[in-house]
Amino acid sequence: MIDSNIQDKPAIHQKIEQKSEEIGFTMPSDVYIGTLLKTLVSSKPKGSFLELGTGIGLSLSWMVDGMDAESKLISVDNDPKLISIVKDYFESDKRVQLCCEDGSEWIKNYTGEKFDLVFADAWPGKYSEIDEVLDLVKVGGFYVIDDMTAQPNWPEGHEDNVERLLAYLENRKDFALTKLNWSTGLVLAVRTS
Repeated sequence: MIDSNIQDKPAIHQKIEQKSEEIGFTMPSDVYIGTLLKTLVSSKPKGSFLELGTGIGLSLSWMVDGMDAESKLISVDNDPKLISIVKDYFESDKRVQLCCEDGSEWIKNYTGEKFDLVFADAWPGKYSEIDEVLDLVKVGGFYVIDDMTAQPNWPEGHEDNVERLLAYLENRKDFALTKLNWSTGLVLAVRTS
């Protein structure tokens, strides 16, 4: 099996990659996490999804590509320049709601329904407000995080944050957890109760 032979990239993906290079965006999502997100999203018809850390929209493109017509997705990022770029690609899709807001504040103020999948690709929802975010996952829903193996852009000492987070998630009794030494290092958790 050759996992690098990816045949089903979203149609918009190449344009977003080009834009990412054009503006010098240094934190694009890995294509492998994209394929996984698309697969997981596709498993939840009429699903409700949350992405924390929109970035330039690469992961979002995969998630949207996996959604059916009755699904909906909220994507949150605090960078108005990035959200403005992402709107160019996704604003016409009525299934997608883009929020330009501090992720911590958004999490603390959110009062809507729970989600079938939460992809936490930002500090909020991964290293802060973790209890609040995990409470937003439906039973049978997924919590997905990436960048769990050392990355070139990690600040000094960040390994300690990762180890604390992993220990915390491993001790939760309401989630089944799989750690994958694949892509950028993934945690895939499903809420069991």
